[in-house]
Amino acid sequence: MSELHYLSATEMARLVRNRQVSAVELLQAHLDRIERVNPKVNAVVTLAAEQAMDAAKAADAAEPAGPLHGVPIAHKDLVDTAGIRTTYGSPLFTDNVPAVDDLLVRRIRAAGAITIGKTNTPEFGTGSHTVNEVFGATLNPYDLTRSAGGSSGGAAAALACGLVPLADGSDMGGSLRNPASFCNVVGLRPTPGRVPDPSDTAAWYTLAVPGPMARTVEDVELLLSVMAGFDPRSPYAIKEPFTPDPEESVAGLRVAWSPDLGGLPVDPETAAVTATAPGVFERLGARVEQVDLDLSDAEDAFRVYRAWYYALSFAGMEGLGANTRWNVERGLEVTGADLARAERLRSGLYQRMAAFFDTYDVLIAPVSQVPPFPVEHPYVGEINGIPMPDYLAWMRSAYWISVLHAPAASVPAGFTPSGLPVGVQIVGRPFDDAKVLRAAKSFEAATGHATHHPPL
Repeated sequence: MSELHYLSATEMARLVRNRQVSAVELLQAHLDRIERVNPKVNAVVTLAAEQAMDAAKAADAAEPAGPLHGVPIAHKDLVDTAGIRTTYGSPLFTDNVPAVDDLLVRRIRAAGAITIGKTNTPEFGTGSHTVNEVFGATLNPYDLTRSAGGSSGGAAAALACGLVPLADGSDMGGSLRNPASFCNVVGLRPTPGRVPDPSDTAAWYTLAVPGPMARTVEDVELLLSVMAGFDPRSPYAIKEPFTPDPEESVAGLRVAWSPDLGGLPVDPETAAVTATAPGVFERLGARVEQVDLDLSDAEDAFRVYRAWYYALSFAGMEGLGANTRWNVERGLEVTGADLARAERLRSGLYQRMAAFFDTYDVLIAPVSQVPPFPVEHPYVGEINGIPMPDYLAWMRSAYWISVLHAPAASVPAGFTPSGLPVGVQIVGRPFDDAKVLRAAKSFEAATGHATHHPPL
C-alpha cells in the first residue's frame, strides 16, 4: 500500500468495492503524487481537486455501483468536462468551461470513476508531440529532455508516473498509440464506432477515434468496457457491447510480423527492440511469419481525409497555431477528385487487408519509427538520414494503420540502451478488438515491461 498510486485500476476498484481502501484515501494518494511529480512532467494541466474530493466523499457514502467506483481518472483536454476548464490546447479557449460532459465522460462518471483533472494535448490534438501555447510541453517521464509523444502525451505521461490509473485518449494518426509507446504504457485505438463520438459537423468521419489508455492491458479492457456501447447519435456506432476474449492463450495464433510496414525507415534502436516481439509470440506458441506489406496507398488516403477534416472543422477560425493552420490550408486545397481518389485507395486497401486477415489473426509492427525525440524539436526531421518532408511524415507507421479501420494496440516492448521506452503495435481485423487485446495481454505477461516505472 506504500505505492497505492501504482496499483492497477482493476485492483484499486476491488479495494474500494471491498472497502479495504476508501475513495478519499485513493484520491488523496493521487493528489499527493500529482503535487510531487507533475511539476516535473507537466502532464495534468487542469486539476479539479475540490470537485474530485467531493465526489470521493460521496462515493464512500454510497454503495459501490459501477465497475470504476471510486477510481480516479483524467480526461484529455480535448474532451468536454462539465464545470472543469477545457482548452483544447488552444489560446482561443483558455478560459472555456463547458456546461455539459461529452458522452464518454458521462459514461465513465456513470461507472463510478472520479474526474481528477485534464491532461495536456497540442492544439486541437494536432501532432504527435504534446506542446501548446497555453500550458507548454509535456516531458517524457523516462527522460525529461524528451517528448512524451502526442497528441495524448499528457495522458500517457500521467499514467507512467502514477498520477492516474486510467486516462482517455484519441487517435487520428497515432495520437494515442505514439505516446503510449513513448511512455511505456498501453493504449488501444479501437475499431471506429466501438467508442461512439457524436459530432454535429463530422458524424461520418472514421479516422479519428476515442480510446482507452492505462498501465496494463487488463485496465484498458476495463475502461473500454465502460466507454464502448451503442449510441444512436453516431451513425456507425457498434451495437454489441465490448467484452474481453474468454480465450487467454495465443498458442496457435497466426501472427504476421512486419519490421517496417513495407519499407518505412525505422531508427536502429527502435528496430532492435521491436524485433524481439516475434520471438516472444513464438515462445507463447503462436505461429509467426514475416510478411511483405504494401500499405503505401494509405499515405494519400490519410492525408486527403485528414486535410478535408481540418478544413471542415476549423476553416475560418482566426488565431490558430501554425500546425492547425497548415492542416486547414491543405484542406482548403482538397477537390472532389482528391476525395474520390482517396476513397478508391482506402476501399481497395480495406479489401486487400480483409484478405490478409483471412490468413493472419494479428499483425505486429513498430508503433513509432523512432524512440522519444528531444522535447525542443517540433517534430522528427529525419530518420536514418532520410529527410521527413513535413511534421506528419515521421508517423507513417501509425497513420497508415489508421486508414485500415482496424483496432490497433500499443504495448510496451522494451527499452533502448539509454532507457527510452519502445512499444510494439498489434493490429487486428476490424471489429476484432478483443483478439488484439488478448494478444497484447499475453505479450505483456510474458515480457513484464509494463512493471518498469520511471525514476520520479
